[in-house]
Parts: sequence; C-alpha cells; structure tokens
Amino acid sequence: MQPPNGDHSPSTTLARFGVDEPALGRALDALLGHQVDDADMYFEHIESDSVALDEGLVKRAARAVRQGVGVRAVTGDKTGYAHSDEIDGARLLEAARAARAIADAGGQGTHTVAVAPARAGHDLYPVEAAALDVPLDDRLDLLSRIDVLARAYDPRVKQVQASVATDRRTCVIVGKDGRVVIDERPLVRLNVMCIAVDGKNRQVGSAGGGGRAGFSFFLEGDRWQHFVREAARQAILKLDAVDSPAGSMDVVLGPGWPGILLHEAVGHGLEGDFNRKGTSAFTGMIGKEVASPLVSVVDDGTIPGRRGSLNVDDEGTPTQRNVLIEGGVLKGYLQDRLNARLSGVAPTGNGRRESYADAPMPRMTNTFMLPGESDPEEIIKGVSRGIYAVSFGGGQVDITSGKFTFSGSEAYLIEDGKITAPVKGATFIGNGPDVLKRVVAVGHDLKLDEGIGTCGKDGQSVPVGVGLPTIRVNGLTVGGVSV
Repeated sequence: MQPPNGDHSPSTTLARFGVDEPALGRALDALLGHQVDDADMYFEHIESDSVALDEGLVKRAARAVRQGVGVRAVTGDKTGYAHSDEIDGARLLEAARAARAIADAGGQGTHTVAVAPARAGHDLYPVEAAALDVPLDDRLDLLSRIDVLARAYDPRVKQVQASVATDRRTCVIVGKDGRVVIDERPLVRLNVMCIAVDGKNRQVGSAGGGGRAGFSFFLEGDRWQHFVREAARQAILKLDAVDSPAGSMDVVLGPGWPGILLHEAVGHGLEGDFNRKGTSAFTGMIGKEVASPLVSVVDDGTIPGRRGSLNVDDEGTPTQRNVLIEGGVLKGYLQDRLNARLSGVAPTGNGRRESYADAPMPRMTNTFMLPGESDPEEIIKGVSRGIYAVSFGGGQVDITSGKFTFSGSEAYLIEDGKITAPVKGATFIGNGPDVLKRVVAVGHDLKLDEGIGTCGKDGQSVPVGVGLPTIRVNGLTVGGVSV
C-alpha cells in the first residue's frame, strides 16, 4: 500500500488505509459512551530505509513498510488500548470494542459522527516524498565517501562505520468527535563512528546528525563532512587522554549535546504523569524556586526541521513552546490529554507514542536551557581546577529522587582558568534539582544538538532534541581514576 499523498482530505486519506466513513462511524459508535472520558484512533503508515557500511563493505541494507491502527478508550485514569497491524472495518470495530472493555466503560455508544478535518497545527517540515526516495546507489556513494574522508583525516583511524536512515511516517489521528488530523513526518539520520589505534591504545569517536528533512540535508554545505571530521577528531583526541581526576569540583558544560544531562536529570521529572502520581522530585513545586535564578528551561516542539519537532503531537494537539522553569521558578509540567484532564490543566502538545501499537504518554520534544549573559571564555577563566565536559555518553536517572550518573565521552581538565589535557573515564554524579541550584554562570551561546537524540520511557523510544548554552556548575561530584 502506498502512503497517503496528494489529496489529504480525511475521507481520501482514511480510504487509503482501507477505512471508509461508515466503518469509522461504526467503530467510533462502539468505542464511545457516557462513561468514556476520552477516546481516539491513531492510524499510522511507515516506510523506512537504512544502509550501513563497515570497513568499506555494505553490512546491512534494509527496507521496511508497516502500518496499523491503535484504538484508545479512557475512563477516569484507566486506559483501554487495542491495536491491529491489519486495517479494515471488521478489525477496527473489534479493536474499538476491546479498548472499551479494557477501560471498563459500560453502556453502548449512540453517536453519529461525521468525519471532518481538524486544525493541522503547524507546517514545520514540508518535505516532498521524492526527497526521501533516494536511490540506493546515491546512499552507498555517500557512505563510501565518508569512509575515504575519515581514513584520510589521520592514518591512525583504522576502522570506519557509517549508516544513513530515512523514515517517512503518515499519521492520522481521529478524535472522539470525528475530527481528523493528518501529519506527514519525514526523518533522516546519519551516524559515523571511527576507531583510532596507536599500539595497544584503541579509542572510539562518534558523530552524526539529522532532522525532519530529506536526504539532501546531509549534502547541503557538505554537512556530512562535518560529521566525519568530528568522529575522527574525537577518536584521535582520546589517544592522548589522561585519567580523569575524582572528587567534588567545578564543572563547565559545553553548549549543545551536554543538554542531554538536562533532558534526563530534569526533563523527565517535569513530565505530567510522574507529577500527577507524586513520584517526581518536582511534584507540588509549581510556583516555587527549584533552580538558580540564572536558569530558564523550555520544551519547544515548534522549531522547524528539528528532530524533536512535530506539527501535532500523537493525540492531534498542536505542539507549542512550553516554559518549564523561568528565572529558577517552576512554571509547569509537560502534559498529554489524560494527565492534563486529571490535573485540571490544558494539554501542552506533549502526548507522544512510539507507534500505533503504543498508548501515548507525556514526553519531551526539544528541551533546552535558555541563554544567559556570560561570555563562555570568561566562565572557563573563572575555574581554577575543574572539568570541561563537551559531550556525554550513557547515563542513568532515578525520576523519584532525581539522582543521575553520566559518563563523559569528551572532557578536558581546566587548570588555572585554561582548558588543558583531554581526560578519559570521567563520570558525573549528582541530583537533578540540586544541580540546577548549583548553576552559577550561564553563557550566551545556546546551541541545539545536531539531531541524534532518542528518548526512552516505559519501553517506548521517540526522537527528541536537546540544547544548552555553556554553563558552570559548582561542586559537582566527578568519578574518575586519579584523586
């Protein structure tokens, strides 16, 4: 089946999923009733392609086409959810009845629903289908050039891995009133990993990027070359890294990807479900000071072309710019429809799901700290002994307590106000709310990440963005090798 294109009217689009208005009406009638507080149907068609190169050879080439529908009924705080990867009138009706039964909603539906278009939200990623339908030879040519350029960077680069993936997703959300929202979502990503070897010393560097764009995104201004050189640079740099010191010290976080610490250590704690259930360290803190007065944090799903942006969320609510923390004061949480209704507030456009097989939940989009007024160079000059962290690797966070542990994939010593030797083995340990209060300087150089973020929650993964200006955090615990 071809995804909907051309005529984007609700009736035509649903027909391409194998559903007409009478079938949809019967399913909605079975789904709805006086005891149902909320309900929706989420149709999805996905076409994805990926190619991976390792040691100059194609190690993987895959193409997947899948589609399905998820049906949800909500009664109070109880959600009934059923899905099917086969779509026709009979299966849709069966899924609607199952979702209603799971939600324990009695009675019979007596609704007459007319299918009608709803507000589409924004137009953040207008990409033609041809921008993603790129011949395999063109993708292989790009990967081959990546391999050549990486090896030419330094003879110590001994192994190169690269992959490029494109994804085109058509989402159709039908609300309980029959209103239909259609969103065509492109997504591309390029990953490069280089392994540098010097004797027995073996180090890895990685880089990449992407967004809601077409394949040409990587070719514009030779953007792909930047990712290659960055991966090779990191690998070579680490060959000369010294063991990280350990202890409590001042840490300067660089702009961009280090915002992942903000995302994990703070962002998840500001999601509506955790706070409604009282399991977040930020529960009940709206209107109170939770951070340094220098700290303001937003979640913005409306930035054109960004990996975490959406025209509408996966419940059909237009995304928006949500101020979470302003001048150190907590202003609000991220809400989907269920948690917003139960909390007595408006949804914020943050209801997200991995696919039609999953029920939505409150999730981040693009989460970042707003810039301050400090000069980044002056921030570093003010540190007599500390660590400058440019990039993070894996980490763990406890939402309830806010405690986190992150490994630094690129970090340096700061000695007498100067960046000196690169370090390895640095681990950053702290508590999200506590770290926010320890921020003593915020730079004017806000930078968003390159477009590589993927966020996991309750077994679901969704694309996100992060960002940060240069900031200084005093007294952060650093785990390392030397003391």
